[in-house]
Amino acid sequence: MIANLLRVTNAEPETYISNSALLEERIYENEEEDLMLTDIDKSWGGILFLLTGQNLEKLDHPLGRVLFSGRVIDENQDLGYGPGHYLTPKEVGEMSGALAGITKEELTQRLDSPRMTELAIYPEIWAEENALGYLLDYFEVIQTVYATAAKNNEAVITFLN
Repeated sequence: MIANLLRVTNAEPETYISNSALLEERIYENEEEDLMLTDIDKSWGGILFLLTGQNLEKLDHPLGRVLFSGRVIDENQDLGYGPGHYLTPKEVGEMSGALAGITKEELTQRLDSPRMTELAIYPEIWAEENALGYLLDYFEVIQTVYATAAKNNEAVITFLN
């Protein structure tokens, strides 16, 4: 299960809500690389844990909205592993500010491999030597996506596939 972040214009979430097939076409039928689409590999579960101390099943922390806003494009659409979630440009700006204030040192202190294993945090690699570096690298990617979207007044759609 790979998490993806798609930067879109302010109007696009409403377009996709009206016709979710357009989102699916954009993601899966576009033969050209979509420069607005960023893949964060399988890091999403670990990053959510570092940000919130929670797993996906118990996720109720505000920072969990970075990948699972709770506001979906089409609850009946399956983009691979469920529907796409979105944040408005205003919410993206708020999330970008929150993410910008989090340091790699803070996240390093939050790494709890035994607890992550106990909670079955995907992809369950937390005893491996390079797990922290993997998460920190992709956290930086997420910070960049949100900072760019905030600067450009864009919405962000997230999904697993």
